[in-house]
Amino acid sequence: MKLFLLSCAVMVAFAGNSILTRLGVFSYGTDPMAFAVLRVASGAGVIAAIVVLRGQKVPVGDRKSRFGALALAIYMIGFSWAYLQLDAGLGALILFGVMQVAMFAFAVYRKDDIPPLRWIGGALALIGLCILLIPGSDAKVHFPSAIAMTIAGVGWAAYTLLGQGAKDPLVSSSGNFVLCLPLVLLAWVLSGMSGLTTGGAVTAVISGAVTSGLGYALWYRVVPQLSTTIAAIAQLSVPVIAVIGGVLLLGEELTTQLL
Repeated sequence: MKLFLLSCAVMVAFAGNSILTRLGVFSYGTDPMAFAVLRVASGAGVIAAIVVLRGQKVPVGDRKSRFGALALAIYMIGFSWAYLQLDAGLGALILFGVMQVAMFAFAVYRKDDIPPLRWIGGALALIGLCILLIPGSDAKVHFPSAIAMTIAGVGWAAYTLLGQGAKDPLVSSSGNFVLCLPLVLLAWVLSGMSGLTTGGAVTAVISGAVTSGLGYALWYRVVPQLSTTIAAIAQLSVPVIAVIGGVLLLGEELTTQLL
């Protein structure tokens, strides 16, 4: 029961990231890369501070942290840019649909035991994603943004798989976030260093410090206790939460095809 409740809290945090990022970059007009920088910086600051106060060190020289930082940066950059054009729920559907496919593929490659019901559930989710992305559908998909979110989904799958071997979730997350910061800073510089709006800054800090920083640290605590395919399928609840949040909080349209 404790694992289930912790997993539910993580899924709500993940959905919150979609809603906050859409709000920051679309509604408040903040540059996506500036949003990503402040989001990562806030997350890094909070987690690193907790780690230091616990008398531990942030693992900036660790090889696994470098891979984690790269996967996190790919996710952050693609995720932030995609939400210029995608609704919160639609973006989450693409992100976690792609993540599921990538994690299932890795589980098959690793020859994990995947029960029949899990195959059926995963296949239904993939079919739904394909239907959603059919050209001419009423879901109004902006395809360059969908591609960016697809890349973000691959990055997130890699980040989750790396988390399965985390011995100390908080310490691992701190190294990932600190090393990710210069990567998203570079992306911001290359994009022209557009500025932040006040509303965008507030949503980026909340997303970074709470729903990303603490949320990802909690995910790194939960994910070692889950099989690869269960970790993938559990995250399919996130788009449902994000769709509801997008409709209620952002006034997004609930189309028949999206439903």
